[in-house]
Amino acid sequence: MRSEYLDKLEDNASICAWSEKTQLEKGDSVTEGYTSELWDFTHISSTQNELKELKDIWAQWDDEAKQLFYQNYGDLPYFLDIKVDKHLFRAMVQFWNPAYSCFTFGEVDLVPTLEEYTTLLRCPKIQGNEAYVRAANLLTFVKKLMMITGMSEQWAAARVQQKGDGKCIPWASLRDLILAHPDNTPVPAILAETFRSLGACRRAGEGRFIGCAQLLLVWFHSHFWKVDKVPCRVFFEDYSPLREVVATPRRDDITEERWMEKLQNLREEDVMWKAP
Repeated sequence: MRSEYLDKLEDNASICAWSEKTQLEKGDSVTEGYTSELWDFTHISSTQNELKELKDIWAQWDDEAKQLFYQNYGDLPYFLDIKVDKHLFRAMVQFWNPAYSCFTFGEVDLVPTLEEYTTLLRCPKIQGNEAYVRAANLLTFVKKLMMITGMSEQWAAARVQQKGDGKCIPWASLRDLILAHPDNTPVPAILAETFRSLGACRRAGEGRFIGCAQLLLVWFHSHFWKVDKVPCRVFFEDYSPLREVVATPRRDDITEERWMEKLQNLREEDVMWKAP
């Protein structure tokens, strides 16, 4: 039955080919002559690690210790109670495009970003530049760089360079900054492992996802918050997206085939890129 259903769907490989062809015509970083070698269907395992021991440790802590953990590491503990929808997760993987490191859902290309993951996790120290909050005043490039890096205005101004009509900063400067502050946030490591694992599974046509499946699914649903009728709590300072997910029941009886059909027909107007 699955093979009959998949035969009715437009080939995922052809979607990737169309996306790559379009991008090449418009000009991008993929080498001309690149040939996609992806399996039509990826058999992926989303089996999660046993969390009982971690849950037991968390339950032994008092409120003061828990609050200290939240302050230092954001909302990571909520992952202990977030259930992975295996049907949705397996369907999503079929639409991962390793060439561009993004999901190609019908008319929509979506990819989790550092800003989004940081906002969802509510990581400390970087909350002043949330992904879903529009700045009241337009900041200069130097001011934005100061906010993101936490460095002084002199440091930022000395490294800004002009490139065409815009401004940039050399990668070497950012690399040195990252190496000097390895404990800043876990988000880059989580995101990098997610991209690596998705790409490896799609190219092999099988495998086990090694990454944070809970956060990836929360990110996916966050783009449909208007559909889920989540009110303007997203703007409140104490609002926690992960706490909202844990507290809100969500259907898990939608089949993998049905999810693939939904994702196949996703339109641009279905997706909320950010809170207006």
